[in-house]
Amino acid sequence: MVKLSVIVPFFNVQSYAPETLRSLRDNARDDFEFLLVDDCSTDATEEILRRAEREIPGAVRIRHERNGGLATARNTGLDAARGRYLTFLDGDDWLAPGYYEQLVDAIETLDCDFLRTDHVQCTARSRSLVRVPHGRRGEVMDPRRAILPAERSTSVDYPYAWAGVYHRRLLDEGLLRFTDGLRTAEDRPWIWRLHREAKSFAVVGLLGVFYRRGVASSLTQIGDVRQLDFIRAFDEVLEETAEDPEADRLLPKAVRTYCAIVSHHLSSDRFEPHVARELRRRSASALRRMPTDVLNTVLESMDAQRAARLRRLRRRPVNNGRAAA
Repeated sequence: MVKLSVIVPFFNVQSYAPETLRSLRDNARDDFEFLLVDDCSTDATEEILRRAEREIPGAVRIRHERNGGLATARNTGLDAARGRYLTFLDGDDWLAPGYYEQLVDAIETLDCDFLRTDHVQCTARSRSLVRVPHGRRGEVMDPRRAILPAERSTSVDYPYAWAGVYHRRLLDEGLLRFTDGLRTAEDRPWIWRLHREAKSFAVVGLLGVFYRRGVASSLTQIGDVRQLDFIRAFDEVLEETAEDPEADRLLPKAVRTYCAIVSHHLSSDRFEPHVARELRRRSASALRRMPTDVLNTVLESMDAQRAARLRRLRRRPVNNGRAAA
């Protein structure tokens, strides 16, 4: 049986894919498979992956005929995965040699549904350690206990799918799939679902993933309308959390996080003018969809600048069901 399936989407990353693939080769093992999902690249990425399939033990290339985005590419990999454990990597990031062997050893030792790890963030020549915002290490816990408190950063605010490893039973239970078509924030509903519905998790201080930040072609650096999919993603978080038996306890955290992300985007100057207008319109509508009592409490607890920004947006007039531009 395959012990570990690694799902790696690629899209137009010809400059970075060779380093990613070298790091996979340095992590190869007879019982590991690497599912290289080419999301309809139009540069040299396709040919690079063809060579990798021949040269890297366990590599399997899968080609999309249409670009579907990161969430859909990851789901394609999940559909093909055969491993007892599963993990992810992005096509412009890389790994330390032997990291996956240590990762599998850790989850087997702790015997939990999923394991979360720290990572190294790389911006140009700068390197910084980013830790899972969870103080207890090497201890198996109920994932629900790591959602709160609402006013502090917690494990659901560390959504990176590649920063961990997941038991196959989560896939069989439908908890590992992403919402098809989401172009950004696809990991937010995903991480909330894991923490609400999985039975056990742990955090370990294992370093081995190098996350490349600030890549010009990354969607997080592009100010077009695809960025606004974060609203769809957080609407999904709110809808699912509202149906949870502990909704009264969990909704304040979900609403507060949603508001913080809205405020962050509103203060950004990277959006094209028409996208900025659409951001304000959609965000105003989102605020009106939130539970009024929960939203009021959240705004009272936020810093004055962010709260004022969101209150102004909330008061925007609506014309024919659309917030005024």
